[in-house]
Amino acid sequence: MAPPSESFDPFNQEPVVRKKNNGAPIKFLLPLIYAPVLPLIRIALRHKPVVRDRLFFAVLAGAFAHGSYLVTDLYDAESK
Repeated sequence: MAPPSESFDPFNQEPVVRKKNNGAPIKFLLPLIYAPVLPLIRIALRHKPVVRDRLFFAVLAGAFAHGSYLVTDLYDAESK
């Protein structure tokens, strides 16, 4: 018996090379950085209320923007 031709074998395909995942993506670890920064801003800039409030709300807005990015990215991946 002759060996089957490779052009007719649908299961004989090149192996897919996948990137090895070595840990959590940085986008999920970012809250561990900006969560402790919020109270530190309030404590460190106690005597400069204008700067303190502006910086606090800027970091807080960034945190909400990052969270909404993660949620929309998650929902986008599920819809595909």
